[in-house]
Amino acid sequence: MRWLLLLLASSALWWAVPPAHAAEAATKAPPGRVAFIGVPGLLWDDLDPDDTPHLWRLAGESGLGSVSVKAVGTVTCPYDGWLTVSAGVRSAVGHRCGLPPEPVARGGGAVVGELRELRERRDGTYAGTLGTAVHAAGQCTAAVGRGAALALADQDGKVDLYAPAPDGLADWSRCRVLAMDVDALVKPYLVDDRLPQDAEPIAPERRRALVREADAQVGAALDRLPPDTEILLAGIGDHGSVPHLRVAMWKRAGATGARAAGGAQGPVEGPSVGANSTRRDDITVLPDITPTVLAAAGIAPPPTVVGVPWRLGGPTTSDDLRRDDLKGTTVRGTTGVFFTAFAVVQVAFYALAYFLLSRRRRLGLVGTAAIVLAAVPVSTYAVNLLPWERSPYPVATLIGGVLAGTAAIAALALAGPWRRDPLGPPAAVAATTGAVLVGDLLTGTTLQFDSLMGYTAVVGGRYYGLANIPFALLATAVLMATAVAAEHLVRAGRRTAAVAVVAGLGVATMLLAGWPGVGSDFGGVIAFVPGIAVTALLVAGKRVSVLKLAGFCVLGGVAVSVIAVLDHLRPPASQTHLGRFVGQVIDGTFLPMIGRKLGAMLNTMLSPNLMPIVLAGLAFLVFAVLRPGQISAGIVPRAFARAPMLRAGLVGALVSGVVGMLVNDSGTAVLSMVVALAVPLVLHAGVRSPEPAASPVEERGRAGDVLAGET
Repeated sequence: MRWLLLLLASSALWWAVPPAHAAEAATKAPPGRVAFIGVPGLLWDDLDPDDTPHLWRLAGESGLGSVSVKAVGTVTCPYDGWLTVSAGVRSAVGHRCGLPPEPVARGGGAVVGELRELRERRDGTYAGTLGTAVHAAGQCTAAVGRGAALALADQDGKVDLYAPAPDGLADWSRCRVLAMDVDALVKPYLVDDRLPQDAEPIAPERRRALVREADAQVGAALDRLPPDTEILLAGIGDHGSVPHLRVAMWKRAGATGARAAGGAQGPVEGPSVGANSTRRDDITVLPDITPTVLAAAGIAPPPTVVGVPWRLGGPTTSDDLRRDDLKGTTVRGTTGVFFTAFAVVQVAFYALAYFLLSRRRRLGLVGTAAIVLAAVPVSTYAVNLLPWERSPYPVATLIGGVLAGTAAIAALALAGPWRRDPLGPPAAVAATTGAVLVGDLLTGTTLQFDSLMGYTAVVGGRYYGLANIPFALLATAVLMATAVAAEHLVRAGRRTAAVAVVAGLGVATMLLAGWPGVGSDFGGVIAFVPGIAVTALLVAGKRVSVLKLAGFCVLGGVAVSVIAVLDHLRPPASQTHLGRFVGQVIDGTFLPMIGRKLGAMLNTMLSPNLMPIVLAGLAFLVFAVLRPGQISAGIVPRAFARAPMLRAGLVGALVSGVVGMLVNDSGTAVLSMVVALAVPLVLHAGVRSPEPAASPVEERGRAGDVLAGET
């Protein structure tokens, strides 16, 4: 257990010493002047020194990054984006998607009449937070354009200074907090003042003209701002049906001088702009804009604000950020087709296995196909070791890389020195899957990020840590691999050591899965604990009752609650979403988030891409146990008879899958990946077992023992 103690000690040290970038973000700047310029729809691909000279110059003086504009829905319209900046939390209008409302002029300022109505909606409760915080600090607000007015309006809808265009604002230096809405890129998409999500793309020539218009508006603002102004610029919304990563620039007060990596026409380079909310050096989220504006003005953010201030990181270039968007949109656009194909292959595999096994033919082919199928998921992460996004054909290169990785891992499993042991190839695939995912957790989850079975900032569901599908694969891989190790230990008469291996490796992996800043997986801990406990008890030769199973689930909830509370005790800038969730529970603002996650979980229950995997895999497994003579030539009971601990690993993985399906917003995705990995590994072990199949009567008896041993 020395390695486990070392892990705990290093984790405690990590907790005691906050990351350097977190400390930097937490440092309070002196009060200053800040301007936020929102340009909905702006991409890094839009910028070049000829068409956008003002934006290009600003980029050369700024930190560079991307903003994930995910708010509540799939696509974030400008109205939702500006409302999110106003609220400091992800917010949405709900009743229409388009531009923000036109404020009503009042004196030199204006009033946003819809703001009180927005505050009565579930996804607009905190509208007016930014403006109210500025007024509470004794500062005034100045807005140019309707979106800026919404962002800076206080809870009564009031903005101190307002003009619909830059030339209408007489005094740009009166207020320390200013915002400007540049909506040139999205207006052409409007239909009856709304943005349809199926809007047709605009011709490239027309797009360039719109970009030049937006650049001119930004230039008009830059010429009027006092020289000591800190400037934030972000593309805070989408248009059409495809979300993108949008431009983020951060010019600190007094920064000057253009930087280009490759001459006048080369990419702009500079420090990256990130935030602790994403744990990425070059990606921020919309709610981060609110505390960044307040920090620049020397104003403490209200406790309801969930974002954290931007921070500067290592060097990056505009070309790097373009490729980030390309990578994310490629993965998003390919994921649906990939999962559909994966589901079809899974169902076809079980149909072929039934046909061949029921006739006692080509058993070796079934075993080989099972290993190949089980090697597919981990290959979707391993392919990110290659710069496939730099290819002129990124989709083809991505899919080709996954297929090549699958072939390589399957060949390693089937041709290695362990190939003579029926449990060898399954253990090799499980160990490879577990090792890749654990290594990814320890190195910043660069393999899960922008992967077909991981997550992408373009979608904006998660930005770091262990996602739900990788959790399912990691839990299954660890439980199956440790079960194989336990089998060899039990055969050697070392059952206590076998239980220790399952529990020790399981708990260590569970800690990594739930540890803030590493896995940060709330539901994964709840689901992993009962899977580990059930596997360990079955390895120990104990029975598992329903009451014990319920207790293990409660224990998982207690474990993740302790981790989340400890995270909440850290400085706000260092907290992950686990700690921030505790804060939401304390102030009573967690219910909307719970509702969204519950709705997402229910929506996946009938997923046409995922449910067939669950139904086909579990149906084959159940009937292979109950009717082995007709379905599987007795291979599943044979596998369990030869390796009883394999059954323990399978049952533990299924327990984690079912619990994970119920407590995670991905729902069926969790159980489908458990089935996709575990069942083929069991089938291969059975096919390779040299023992002859038992008689149908004996097989039914074994099936009864198998089912009875689970409860």
